[in-house]
Amino acid sequence: MRHSVLLICFFLPLTGLAQDSTLNSLMKDMDNEGKEGKRPVHIFNGVKAINANTTEMTGKGKMDFRITHNFDDIDGRGGIFGRFLGLDNARDVRIGFHIGLSDRLDVNVARIKGAGSVGKLYELAVKYLLIQQLENDTKHPLSVALFVNAAVSSAKASAFPNFENSFRSFSDRMSQTVQLIVARKFGKVSLQLNPTFVNTNYTILNDDENMFAIGGAARIPVTRNLNIVVDYFHPFRSKSSKDFFKTIDATYNPPADVVYNPSVIKFYDPLGISFEILTAGHIFNLNFTNAADILENRFIPRTTSSWSKGKFRWGFTIARKFVIWRPKK
Repeated sequence: MRHSVLLICFFLPLTGLAQDSTLNSLMKDMDNEGKEGKRPVHIFNGVKAINANTTEMTGKGKMDFRITHNFDDIDGRGGIFGRFLGLDNARDVRIGFHIGLSDRLDVNVARIKGAGSVGKLYELAVKYLLIQQLENDTKHPLSVALFVNAAVSSAKASAFPNFENSFRSFSDRMSQTVQLIVARKFGKVSLQLNPTFVNTNYTILNDDENMFAIGGAARIPVTRNLNIVVDYFHPFRSKSSKDFFKTIDATYNPPADVVYNPSVIKFYDPLGISFEILTAGHIFNLNFTNAADILENRFIPRTTSSWSKGKFRWGFTIARKFVIWRPKK
């Protein structure tokens, strides 16, 4: 498959940077002075924006515990009274443990419900901070991190061929993501790019096994304790794959979003908008996104809901940081 990678992401933000005394005490150790006495710049408030990873690290000896929950479409069957704007149904849930082995290395372990037939996912990931932006230092103007994960589905395999979950081996259940994260804070505004590569070991006939995407995130302050965060991804799907899904028939089990017209499947760019609220010891995000799945291995190649058609959902993320051991001085 041919991939062309060149797209500038459109960032739509409004957000503010603030930490109360409890949150400051938890993140205090991350503020160690960098080279030549320059302090590291915290570009985002958490290890994730909405769906996108950030260059922020958990910190040595700390654990960032976060729960992300996506509900069903706001404008779906049943509307307000039938499904209460989608709140009656849980589309996807992620419970993640992000552990800082050092100030530059995180290990992540997570369980993800999954929004389609490839669900019940387990994720193991590492993130390494290559470069860190330092205050008033032109030699260190950016933060750069590398993120790599592997996910395996424990969902029941389909007995029929050419379904997304027609697994025949353990390897068929696996997918991988490699992501470079480049971020910079301009005053109070934070911007980021996420070039991403996703590999899915098993795909149906005519689908893309390998997919490149360009993503990004932004954060801008609104008040002392409120930010608006936006993230966006554009997958580079092959033309042959797009044409195939436009004419697909009932022999394929479509993604769970596709319930209105299963003979035509169209993919959309995942876009999320979040209100980030900083509280005593917690970071709370109220998210709105057209991506049903939370894991990048799935939402990058499998977002079939459109904001313009009202097929987006709200959800939330709650993050709390704990000290699990104190580094020796």
